[in-house]
Amino acid sequence: MAQICIHAWVSGRVQGVWFRQSTKEKAISLGLSGWVKNLPDGRVELIAAGEEKAVWQLEAWLSRGPELANVADVKRELIEICDLPESFSIV
Repeated sequence: MAQICIHAWVSGRVQGVWFRQSTKEKAISLGLSGWVKNLPDGRVELIAAGEEKAVWQLEAWLSRGPELANVADVKRELIEICDLPESFSIV
């Protein structure tokens, strides 16, 4: 199956609501590698790589996020598979 990598930015009420931890848990459950972090402007940024179907499942989840989040927008771009750690981390 095809491997893909996305770079995404999530805006809305996404900081202080367990968004990074929930994203990490979801990504790990899908077998993805990458990272997630808070940005100074209030958005969350992430890179996720793995099986195409799993990456799209994570992207769909990002538009909802965890229970306390209020996602306004998700912007993403496909990028070349990059050299990522084998797991998914919060940076």
